Amino acid sequence: MAEGEKLQKVLARLGLGSRREIERWISEGRIKVDDKVATLGDRITGKARVSVDGRPVKMEGAEKATRLLLYNKPEGEVCSTSDPEGRKTVFDRLPKLQGERWIVVGRLDINTTGLLLFTTDGELANKLMHPSSEIDREYLVRVLGTADGQVQENLKAGVELEDGPAQFTDIVDGGGEGVNHWYYVCLKEGRNREVRRLWESQGLQVNRLKRVRFGPVFLPSRLKAGQYEFLPQKMANVIYDTVGLSRCKVKSLRAEEKAAQERQQRKKGRR
Repeated sequence: MAEGEKLQKVLARLGLGSRREIERWISEGRIKVDDKVATLGDRITGKARVSVDGRPVKMEGAEKATRLLLYNKPEGEVCSTSDPEGRKTVFDRLPKLQGERWIVVGRLDINTTGLLLFTTDGELANKLMHPSSEIDREYLVRVLGTADGQVQENLKAGVELEDGPAQFTDIVDGGGEGVNHWYYVCLKEGRNREVRRLWESQGLQVNRLKRVRFGPVFLPSRLKAGQYEFLPQKMANVIYDTVGLSRCKVKSLRAEEKAAQERQQRKKGRR
């Protein structure tokens, strides 16, 4: 994978013009990178020497940076920034940002718990959620009843739902006693209530649902419901590589974010 970002994207982020305008300037030979005339498709890092019409461009702030956060969603929270019914939202517990906003990657309905990713990088969020990326979502689900071999085969072969065909890519028995049974299931998209509707198509009712993995990110057992943690650079690199985007520097935590984490850890320690 080529290092850096597309030249026009970096210069647009610096406010020199729109991407389309800058692409035209590149085609007209008006931009140089490291004293060479730029071409469409060139990629640069923040260390590049760039000039437009012979004038050097200040590259301060050109390096793309992001924040990535993992949240363990409890039951009863909605995945929106506000709710007309006054219900709690997944954004209520997150650290506040200045000049940026948290973007939730893949929603969970109010009764579903577990892993949610948040980022400040809109391009990354779009890539992770787009069906073409085929990112695995893994859930732990409890159903009323037991899925025999034929039911599991049906769900993996695919069934027709009201919004099109759907299927699980894998089903693993998670055990259980009495009338309830647990299963781990995987699928590569995130349509509204898709996991629940797939089971309902086979006459089985879901009474517990928890997302435990999204792509390469697993929900750690140490993270209790309602808690979050920031993802380190190493995991950020894995996530960007997964969707074929250039790696992005993870911003260091500001003082207020560190304080919020410390408060959360203190609450965890008192339990």
